[in-house]
Amino acid sequence: MSEKKKIIIVGGGAAGFFTAANLDENKYDVIILEQNSDVLQKVKVSGGGRCNVTHACFEPRELTQFYPRGNRELLSVFTKFQPGDTMDWFESRNVPLKIEKDNRVFPESDSSQSIMNALINEVRNKNFVVKNQVSVTEIVKENENYIIKTKQGDFAADIVIYTTGSSPKSLKIIENLGHKIVEPVPSLFTFNIKSDLLKDLPGTSFENAEIRIPGLKTEESGPLLITHWGLSGPAVLKISAWEARTLAKLKYQFEIEVNFISKPIFDAEEELKEFKNQNPKRSIGQSKIFDVTNRFWNKILEISQINPEKQIANLSGKEMFLILETLCQKKLLVSGKSTFKDEFVTAGGVDLKEINFKNMSSKILPDFYISGEVLDIDAVTGGFNFQACWSEAWLISQNLNSQ
Repeated sequence: MSEKKKIIIVGGGAAGFFTAANLDENKYDVIILEQNSDVLQKVKVSGGGRCNVTHACFEPRELTQFYPRGNRELLSVFTKFQPGDTMDWFESRNVPLKIEKDNRVFPESDSSQSIMNALINEVRNKNFVVKNQVSVTEIVKENENYIIKTKQGDFAADIVIYTTGSSPKSLKIIENLGHKIVEPVPSLFTFNIKSDLLKDLPGTSFENAEIRIPGLKTEESGPLLITHWGLSGPAVLKISAWEARTLAKLKYQFEIEVNFISKPIFDAEEELKEFKNQNPKRSIGQSKIFDVTNRFWNKILEISQINPEKQIANLSGKEMFLILETLCQKKLLVSGKSTFKDEFVTAGGVDLKEINFKNMSSKILPDFYISGEVLDIDAVTGGFNFQACWSEAWLISQNLNSQ
């Protein structure tokens, strides 16, 4: 029997572990090198520690629409392995999953440990080796082999699978091997805004709001949340992902227009007039007309300098306009961003033109595969970044198993 080929997987995250978990142990000896003291760190903290493992969207073309970068390339990848396959994989390993109302998929246990255990056990059962706290400094091509240089000594490999995530150091290592890097910029960030309207209201949420960036002719809708620093929530995160490169060029200084109730101003005006006609004696502060909290409603009155005790019948046309404009067309200046330390995602990474998406192999380096966040692929929030990792990893393992 011929000797097993040696595979080194650089990076013990979702992409690296899922590749190893699906490789044929009869063909390959596998070592995973992880620079941190723990593997699967993003899996552990994602979804508030519950692990948003994927998204219940089972049509590949529809699924690609959630990826600001990589949507064209991922279509063929998702036709071979999509969220339904991910769910089958974990459920067949005794990790029951559930689909929540926003279509995000979580383990029934509500603990990311269930997902981690399934991956770690699979790798352990194959007798593959995981080495923690091993920091790769350089990869050198030597004849038919690769030498992976680390502070803890060198490792030789017939095949390298590079799944490091997108730290500057890991991008530099692969750039030194000849790959082109698209400069990384943050994606999925919240907007820092100083405004009297948002002041003292952290935690106030809106079920469905619309955000436009007038200067870019771009808009998104979805839940919105007021934070201590400004605005967050899916509507903000989506627009930050789609416009990641443009907003970086603007140095995160730009104007947005928010419609807190997702209604055209004329429709809102009709509702306000109708309420006014039917409840003329009610005080404006006690009037529940739109789907916003009392605190937010009274904040609008305060900044519009309208006495909340005033009877609604006595509202002037100008006062009505001030209320409606704040609700439906509020202009706010964004000055800066905040990123989630644990769920940090970047746009940028290895140029996709240099990857063969049939099997995630490098077009530049033989026997070298690349997947996960080190690629110039990223998604909006909701389990999509993990799904790209699972699907890419599956393609790599199936390609190697068939050789």
